[in-house]
Amino acid sequence: MSSLTGAVVLVTGANGGIGSAFVAEALARGAVKVYATARTPRDWGDDRIVPLALDITDPASIAAAVEAAPDVTVLINNAGTLPPTWSLLDISADALRATMETNFIAPVMLAAAFAPVLTSRPESVLIDMHSVASWYAFGGAYSASKAALWSATNSLRLELAPRGTHVVGVHVGYVDTPMAAHDNGPKMLPADLVIHVFDTVEAGGYEVIADELTTSIKAGLSAPVEALYPELKA
Repeated sequence: MSSLTGAVVLVTGANGGIGSAFVAEALARGAVKVYATARTPRDWGDDRIVPLALDITDPASIAAAVEAAPDVTVLINNAGTLPPTWSLLDISADALRATMETNFIAPVMLAAAFAPVLTSRPESVLIDMHSVASWYAFGGAYSASKAALWSATNSLRLELAPRGTHVVGVHVGYVDTPMAAHDNGPKMLPADLVIHVFDTVEAGGYEVIADELTTSIKAGLSAPVEALYPELKA
């Protein structure tokens, strides 16, 4: 895809900080329509934005979204959740399942449901929001769910590329949103992240490494595990 001009975009989790930035930047780059989805969609005051109710963990809701948005050319799997605890030893089975359902299973099922729509359009795109936690296991169930989505994105890329859909995975550390309010370190602005993502899409890239933290973690993946996790030596 050389441009988002004329694109029809669907964003999950559109009410959040990153989702709202995706909506705004897509329109700024020439998208003609954006489906802004959320469990409880809001009024955007813009005729180009179509609020759409979507619970990504509900198959019936996904099916309804596919029926309501048959012209999508860019699908952005942005919605996600944090578990109630970072510890895999303390998390309940229900909370673990819910985290995997939202962060891994739902995006895969949404991609599968929209695949016939995307592959029927020239230069269609699937964007999956991962995290530095895909590669760095500080987040317990969150890290596990994002690592699973990263693997799934690679598989989806291989399946969809021959059918004309370009798949982009986004890895980033902390972004200045309510989800990262617990951390006091440096945070990327949602608008800056989204610009980076769409620049990569328009350049035909496959992967977004959005910040220095993510760059350093990816560089360390080929090292021994104790180099990535020096606390193991303590």
